[in-house]
Amino acid sequence: MALEIRHLQRTEVLEVEEPFGKGQKGSSAMPHKRNPIQCENLCGLARVVRTNAIAALENIALWHERDISHSSVERVIMPDSTILIDFMLFRLKNIITNMHVYPEKMKINLEITKGLIFSQGILLALVKKGLSRQMAYEMVQRCAMQVWQNEKNLKDVVLEDKNITSYLTKDEIEEIFDLNRHLRHVDTIFTRVFSME
Repeated sequence: MALEIRHLQRTEVLEVEEPFGKGQKGSSAMPHKRNPIQCENLCGLARVVRTNAIAALENIALWHERDISHSSVERVIMPDSTILIDFMLFRLKNIITNMHVYPEKMKINLEITKGLIFSQGILLALVKKGLSRQMAYEMVQRCAMQVWQNEKNLKDVVLEDKNITSYLTKDEIEEIFDLNRHLRHVDTIFTRVFSME
């Protein structure tokens, strides 16, 4: 277990990081750290915006009978919130534009799981074949426990399991463990989120 923890602390764990400028400090106590200070800043500022939203919701109670208790709140929260959100969006744009992404490290981290992340896919495929969820769960869990105990890969264990292979073909199992299958809609999602149309 100690070896696993040491391994996971190595630099290949880092998958994504916000821009880190030359001479920038990450942690005041630990010089090696590259804290995501811009993202931390955004998380804190989001609390302020949420707090202002609560004040706006409390104004609704007497919406039909407005008085100075409403306008006094609005005079503070409206300009503060719009200016703050504008700043937050500007900062977020900078983070996203200059973000460092390490797909090869993501792949390494996924491989550390030895295929256990695909256990749900096997479970659901067995259920689609007519097994009860409980029975499918027990079959997949049995295989998963072998991976934890023997440092094997889940795909290899599943392919050797006669109970599972009596329901799923080798090709079906290979497809479940194909990472591209899980990423097939990424371009569509990115287009929807970031499209200017």
